[in-house]
Amino acid sequence: MNQGSDWPLLDVRSPGEFAQGHIPGAILFPLFSDEERARVGTLYKQQGEQDALLEGLRIVGPKMANMVERALELSPEKKLRVHCWRGGMRSSSVAWLLRTAGFTVELLPGGYKAYRQHVHRSFSGPFRFVMLSGKTGSGKTEVLHALRDGGEQVVDLEQLASHRGSAFGALGMQIQPSIEQFENELHRLLLSFDSARCIWVEDESRKIGTVVLHEALWNQMQSAPCVVIDAPDSERLERLVRDYGQFPAEQLEAALQKIAKRLGGQHLKAAQEALRENALKTVAEISLRYYDKAYAFSFSRQREGRSVLHQSTLESPEQTAQALISICKALQW
Repeated sequence: MNQGSDWPLLDVRSPGEFAQGHIPGAILFPLFSDEERARVGTLYKQQGEQDALLEGLRIVGPKMANMVERALELSPEKKLRVHCWRGGMRSSSVAWLLRTAGFTVELLPGGYKAYRQHVHRSFSGPFRFVMLSGKTGSGKTEVLHALRDGGEQVVDLEQLASHRGSAFGALGMQIQPSIEQFENELHRLLLSFDSARCIWVEDESRKIGTVVLHEALWNQMQSAPCVVIDAPDSERLERLVRDYGQFPAEQLEAALQKIAKRLGGQHLKAAQEALRENALKTVAEISLRYYDKAYAFSFSRQREGRSVLHQSTLESPEQTAQALISICKALQW
């Protein structure tokens, strides 16, 4: 599809299929609604291809003029790309209609299924990842953004996943994408990078809320070199209170309940009492007892021997970012 790579890309699958996952930048242009697709599919299974085809024609017939008008709005130049699930009847039918109306139409070979296979293959890389690690509240995300603003190649997994990766991670975030769409967006980002340069990634768990990183990508991240930001506890507590103290107490209480077993009954009760008294620093201190233990356990298994410690006391995110870039260059990562 090289010749029409700048042409609008129409996804003619149903709205439900599109919502589950789609090629970034694709435009929903459904041949069938979800209900119509289900009806045609049921006819195909129960009565055969011909009955399903006739039903599809009955559904699409009244829509044809509107589809051409919509296509003209999307591409006055009459140049479009079209795909469905496997590059089969749905995309071929829409392509026929639009070509009849004078459009130049290019079909995506293999459809969305082929695209998804390509996405998964691409995650095998190789990629020059450099992991950015540190305890909860160390300011990793701020440093990551400073690296990006400074021209570095950065993957912000929390932004892509719409989740900060902890029990409190959904607070203030949008609804998470499907794993499928998360992978599609991540693929697009990685595709835009220069493979000869390093790619900074925050050290996350494989599971970020409801999103799970692809195994091939995760394995590369686990074997990548790592820079650890060592921020003082006072700075970490201040940042956590600033970032999470703005949320309603009932939301913070719900987040505490997610780690209740790991905190233990006594610590949970103390955190709940502190929350009722609006003693947010105390809530943060108690929560960090769990997160610091979890971090220490994870780091000891995954990062020892492949990491460099950087103390960030009194540094701005921009200063820390510059220091990390120097480390990366000095070690030729």
